[in-house]
Amino acid sequence: MENNLAWTKTILSVYRYLERICGAIDKIILNTGLSSRNVSLTNYFRNDALSVSQKIIDLSQRKVSLINLKLLTEQCLKKMKTDDARLLILCYIDGMKRRELADKFGISMRTIFRRIDAAESSFAKMLHLKGYTDSKLADVLKNENWIKSVFSKYSKGEENESIELSSSYINRAVAM
Repeated sequence: MENNLAWTKTILSVYRYLERICGAIDKIILNTGLSSRNVSLTNYFRNDALSVSQKIIDLSQRKVSLINLKLLTEQCLKKMKTDDARLLILCYIDGMKRRELADKFGISMRTIFRRIDAAESSFAKMLHLKGYTDSKLADVLKNENWIKSVFSKYSKGEENESIELSSSYINRAVAM
């Protein structure tokens, strides 16, 4: 269950970046297709029809995986209690700090931590009910090194509130 909580935190933390990365993948696909018409002897092996097609297929499959992760997140949040889902959205997706959440809800820090822990456990159960175990998530996201690095931080307990990803990090994630 510990890894399911790390996956919960990871999925919720990366959710806000998924659309941006999918949009960047679309641009790469477009540029790949457009640049493939300029074939010369020096770049023939990178721009032959088979290489270009395979690159486009790989990028498209990557985008499908990220879209499926986004949909999975939304489905799990919809199945949860409204208050729990709202708390997770504010905490992970909107990036509010625990102190801000405690002030917003008018409750103590201890209570906000308990409520977040309960909401994270609920989300982890939803993932499990949908058949997304630790091993399945690791397999589905095996090619997303940026997500695996976020997971690694959460599984080692290195997180400090929610993890923020910089623009340069997102750009490197797209290039992976």
